[in-house]
Amino acid sequence: MGDTADGQDGDPADSASKLGFEVVDIVPDGDVVLDVTFETSKETLRAARKAAKPRPGQKEAAPVFKPRTRVGYRVELAVLKQNSKYFDNLLSDTRFAEARAIEASFEKLSLKNVKPSEADAAELPVVRIHEDDEATRSAGQDSAFEDLLRILHRKQSTSKAVTMHYLAVLAVLADRFDCIAIVSRYLNALKYKWPATQTRLARDDGPALSRATEETLRQKILVSWLLDQPPKLHAATRELIMYGSRRWSAFLDEDDDDHNAAAWWDLPDDLERELHNRRESILATIASIPRHFLSLYTSRTRQCKLGYDSSASCDSYQLGEMLKFLSSRNLLFLSDFSSPYSPYSPHSSTHSHSHPPPMQDADLDFATTDIGQILATLKQCPSYQIDKNHTNCGLRTRVLPALEHVQAMLAAGAVSISRQAWVKDREGASWFLQNGDGGEGKKATKKVFRFTRGLATDQRLRVEGAMVAERMARGLFTAGEWDWTAEDEEGGRGVEFGRWPAAR
Repeated sequence: MGDTADGQDGDPADSASKLGFEVVDIVPDGDVVLDVTFETSKETLRAARKAAKPRPGQKEAAPVFKPRTRVGYRVELAVLKQNSKYFDNLLSDTRFAEARAIEASFEKLSLKNVKPSEADAAELPVVRIHEDDEATRSAGQDSAFEDLLRILHRKQSTSKAVTMHYLAVLAVLADRFDCIAIVSRYLNALKYKWPATQTRLARDDGPALSRATEETLRQKILVSWLLDQPPKLHAATRELIMYGSRRWSAFLDEDDDDHNAAAWWDLPDDLERELHNRRESILATIASIPRHFLSLYTSRTRQCKLGYDSSASCDSYQLGEMLKFLSSRNLLFLSDFSSPYSPYSPHSSTHSHSHPPPMQDADLDFATTDIGQILATLKQCPSYQIDKNHTNCGLRTRVLPALEHVQAMLAAGAVSISRQAWVKDREGASWFLQNGDGGEGKKATKKVFRFTRGLATDQRLRVEGAMVAERMARGLFTAGEWDWTAEDEEGGRGVEFGRWPAAR
């Protein structure tokens, strides 16, 4: 987006009608005219016209969108410079052609003894601005830009219906013209009720976000970040982490990727990467629970808890039931040692339908699966028994305390983004640099999280907002390895038969 300037010669014969574009009076006694050209891409126009197509029975005519719109705005120079650092730098520094043109135009008007506030629009200095739709992918930006100028001049905005999309475009423009502070105050005074995130039921996968709902949620994150709304940022980032994003899918279509080009589909200031990484860290933590117990039941260590009648058959039975449960709920996928290029592979063009592959790639994509639904599914694990005597040998009694602990940690504020922490110390607040392997390019010992009986019964971790819960949640989700056997670090073996613990 480039800016150039053009000063008028002040000839009385020039009038507003001869400027070649319509002039909107933001203030009737303004002393500068902003000549703004709005460019809209073909893709954006196509999408906007499709969305604005009137429904059957709708009386209102669809708005007309043009690939190029040119509008002039009569504004007050002092107000622009006071409320926008962009305009202050552009129109005050004589190293820029715009500032020199304004000085020359004002000097000509003073020689004619004409005050700029009383001059005709055609006699005023003109500052040309070019705006494209690269950041917003939205048609009709002239309406939001006009409202931005009215906000700078503390005038009533003209927008009839305030939507999240409108606020997102306004926030992008406020960031572009460096006038965040006054637009943030306007948003607070607006008392706009932010829309709640509405989910849809996606078969057995639990609640999920439609594309439109995710777009609105992302717009909430962008607006709350740019316009300094910490509570809104806290809530919206947590929702996106929990529900996931189609933007993070490994199977994203190229067409979908082009369509998701607006600023809110690639959140600024490393927010996109951080939110994605936090979700991946949480998913890895939850996946470590069944993986931990599968490794125990496939080891040579006896897991049956019946004492003298402990049985290897019980362990084999429990392992089989665990595999059956996790596979049936699509939480575990089995694959053999065959090459991905074999005739039975889903990647092979010679794939035979009579021999279906053991696994499909899409099964591994949990980018849009609700984390809460995964926990709820794992909690449905039945209490399997090989017979009536083996009452505490199954997975359920061992996995539920770990799942309850993870659920308690997900309620901690550390899961979402704190605006204050992200602004002051991004490196310290980031999970990406605090993950189990020490971050990119760093060699460090993996942090190991050990689940003990003390953690399982600690009631402080159930209180939302507790400082200890904040630290514990971060430690849990940024670990590199997890040990979910709920034994105390010391004295885990208890009293052996015929032997007391050594005196201390």
